Amino acid sequence: MVIVLEKNIADKQIENIIKHLEDFGFAVHKSTGVEQIVLGAIGVKPDFDTRNVKIIDGVAEVYRITEPYKLASRSFQKENTVINIKGISIGGNEVMMIAGPCSIESEEQIFTLAEIVSKSGAKILRGGAFKPRTSPYAFQGMGEEGLKLIRKAADAYHLLVITEVMEIAQIDLIGKYTDIYQIGARNMQNFSLLKELGKTNIPIMLKRGLSATIEEWLMSAEYILSNGNKEIMLCERGIRTFETATRNTFDLSAIPVLQKKSHLPVAADPSHATGLRDKVLPMARAAVAAGADALMVEVHHQPEKALSDGPQALLPEQFMELMKQIRLIAEVIGRKIA
Repeated sequence: MVIVLEKNIADKQIENIIKHLEDFGFAVHKSTGVEQIVLGAIGVKPDFDTRNVKIIDGVAEVYRITEPYKLASRSFQKENTVINIKGISIGGNEVMMIAGPCSIESEEQIFTLAEIVSKSGAKILRGGAFKPRTSPYAFQGMGEEGLKLIRKAADAYHLLVITEVMEIAQIDLIGKYTDIYQIGARNMQNFSLLKELGKTNIPIMLKRGLSATIEEWLMSAEYILSNGNKEIMLCERGIRTFETATRNTFDLSAIPVLQKKSHLPVAADPSHATGLRDKVLPMARAAVAAGADALMVEVHHQPEKALSDGPQALLPEQFMELMKQIRLIAEVIGRKIA
């Protein structure tokens, strides 16, 4: 249930409304917009009479939210969520570029790629220190040593860091080094992990599960939101279908669908979606045209020697060309590349 408060409402009136809602058995979340304050009353009460809330002094409107996700819903918050991190914004008019290797492999590798990423105009360096691999025999990442290296490289080139967290035990460790937690596709419905990350104050990228519907994806975001962390971006990274021509099927339509259903920023990862280097550029261009708030691509200067996902990593010159192309596309739709 969404409660829209009257304009210029006094703090005491807000406190009184919240107390009434809590007495009715609802958990209350407050959202302060540009023009109005909205309260989200969370709790399954099919027979609740909304007139009990409408009559409270200071209440302008009361709406039931029919979607199972409440805090992630556009009904709860009309304005787009904009995530601000050290002067960089995700979810506004600028399209944010995130780039780097699949895995942190060495100091030389991550510093080389950080320089390439920075010179090309990207603002966020990606790289995995803990890798959820399909095979137990594949490279699993450098662990904390890798975290130290990516943080050092990012700081040297004035970049932010995004890296994946795989389990609850890693949250505090990774939190010392990263600016954004990444929740990978395999963990989209790891609800214990989502709830714990919801208690942190570090922004989160939530990737779509391998076969997740959009509603399931938004319900996963709801776990994080309901535990207090409001700075979430969703990332479309392809879903599993019957098609085998590409690694996954890139669901471009998810971008405008999400932007209608939710206020959360939407990113796209064409590298994991296609799994093929020559498909990344056209799908990245398409994602920007479709309205993505951020792009995340893999880049490697020696992909033939990469310890993970070399075939989908762009070469440095391809990445630079991509940056030129998407700047033109962003301009056409009234946006710009950060």
